[in-house]
Amino acid sequence: MGQRVYSSRLLGRDESLVFHGGGNTSVKISQKNIFGEDEALLYVKGSGWDLATIEAAGFSPCRMAHLLRLAGLAELSDLRMAAELKGCMTNPSAPAPSVEAILHAVLPARFVDHTHADAFISVTNTPGGAERVREVYGDRVVVVPYVMPGFKLARAFAELFPRESSARTIGVALLSHGLISFGDTAEESYVRMIELVAMAEEYLDRRKAWTVDWPAAAGRPRPIRAELAAFRRDLSAAMGAPAILRAQDDARSLGFIGRPDVGLISQQGPATPDHVIRTKRVPMIGRNLAAYRRDYEAYFGACEERSNPRPVALDPAPRVILDPEWGVVVVGRTARDASIAADLYRHTIDIIVRSTALGGWRALPAQDIFDCEYWDLEQAKLRRTGPAPAFAGEVALVTGAASGIGRACVDALLERGAAVVGLDVNADIARMLARPDFLGLPCDLTREADVAAALEAAARAFGGLDMLVLNAGIFPKGSPIGELGSDTWRTIMAVNLDANFVMLRECHPLLKVAPRGGRVVVIGSKNVPAPGPGAAAYSASKAAVNQLARVAALEWGADRIRINTLHPNMVFDTALWTREILESRARHYGMSVEAYRTNNVLRVEVTSRDVAALAAELCGPLFAKTTGAQIPVDGGNERVI
Repeated sequence: MGQRVYSSRLLGRDESLVFHGGGNTSVKISQKNIFGEDEALLYVKGSGWDLATIEAAGFSPCRMAHLLRLAGLAELSDLRMAAELKGCMTNPSAPAPSVEAILHAVLPARFVDHTHADAFISVTNTPGGAERVREVYGDRVVVVPYVMPGFKLARAFAELFPRESSARTIGVALLSHGLISFGDTAEESYVRMIELVAMAEEYLDRRKAWTVDWPAAAGRPRPIRAELAAFRRDLSAAMGAPAILRAQDDARSLGFIGRPDVGLISQQGPATPDHVIRTKRVPMIGRNLAAYRRDYEAYFGACEERSNPRPVALDPAPRVILDPEWGVVVVGRTARDASIAADLYRHTIDIIVRSTALGGWRALPAQDIFDCEYWDLEQAKLRRTGPAPAFAGEVALVTGAASGIGRACVDALLERGAAVVGLDVNADIARMLARPDFLGLPCDLTREADVAAALEAAARAFGGLDMLVLNAGIFPKGSPIGELGSDTWRTIMAVNLDANFVMLRECHPLLKVAPRGGRVVVIGSKNVPAPGPGAAAYSASKAAVNQLARVAALEWGADRIRINTLHPNMVFDTALWTREILESRARHYGMSVEAYRTNNVLRVEVTSRDVAALAAELCGPLFAKTTGAQIPVDGGNERVI
């Protein structure tokens, strides 16, 4: 199993072979059952696991005897097959086995590897692709005509492989689908896979169809964030839920869109059946959602007439948009979905261009694509889908996000399913989190050019903005008014007031087209209702921002934007409150540090996470009818009360 995990990861980390959950591997192992008898098991990659990071727990143990008996059946629906696969597992807590488990069981080798190598797909997805595959491999592989993944493919393979294989056979070519290699050891199977892929690459290279040179991408001519956000609103309406958009204007994207034949080669279908669900049937060219919907419904209707029972219709919204100015725009219900679609279509572009250079790109027929998109296993998954996270498909932006309350707000919004953009003057924000639903951008909020660039990057990364948390601010050393310097006053006002004014103004065009309405949370201060001596500049700046928020709530209500303010106090788990400062303040009041931490009416400690949780809730449905509110998060302050 250790070798199986190791070589699976080798395959999974090479994106030209496998990407984002695709591909499949297995190993046959003999283990003793509860009766002490040796039992042959197939450990096959389980549903939901990615080969690049798979662990032993990601493989599902299935009884070989049951799998081989299933392979001998004349008919079996895929839904019943999935039930049988789960039923023959020796560990019910393991993930659901791959639908290709039967196929792997039939292969007479201990290790089996299955990839969707770019080079192989480029060869097979052409007119005469089967002949080209035979020209590349000869008798090294058994060629299997395209069959829908699932039991039908396993059954066809079980009949064909014994008849067509020979002593020289090291793999299987599933036309328009992928490559399979096998061996008695993990190394043998892996090396054979690399050999088969290299043969396809060399074939393409000999015919000047391997190397793809893209012209250098020109500079971005103008900001597009407002247009992207408005388009996202309309697309979200077509999907029936908020969507994440990712705009890519790199050399590959713009070079592909700029091809004179893009209208032909982009409209034939996805590279493999595995791509259908993520990227849908074909990309939309341009921004005409109504035309795409009409085309999709006509396609759906024509294929549906031949389907029984009637499938659950998926939303008629594109997952890939080709726009000459925006570039390739990918769509997902979450940032992860959009990221996967982006990677898939990046590979698809290379495959299409190589196939075209080889002799012409040809995808699967429309009916086969329809059958994949409305596969009964996918339909069952749709029917089982539970409620999405509260902020799925929505985008939040947090200022001052690298630490303290800002960092806690990032975590709280991510936990609720939002894609989050974090801004901070600290450059470490760019490396704070490595995940597809977070974008950290270094940004000096006092520089309007930095703010504009950050909002443009946020819109290109996620499509728009739904929630804004204004948290960034500075708290200077205490100073009486008579000793407060003008430069200090202006610096505090620039960060705490002016920067928030600019953020509100620049974010308004994005917030007013948020699919569910825009939301703003201002992190204020106890000093607004109850200022203290020595904090004139800080108190005045926070009070001014509070008034700004109240006016914005009045002005923007018609735009479905709600704006509320939180007033925290004595939040000690921030960089501001060092141990030395805490001890000093506690001594000043004649208290222990522990007593000082809970020096409020409720005698509780207020943390960054407490403030962040309420900030996130203010953006949720519980406060859907609240705007202009000011809410303390301070454990109860006698002066405020």
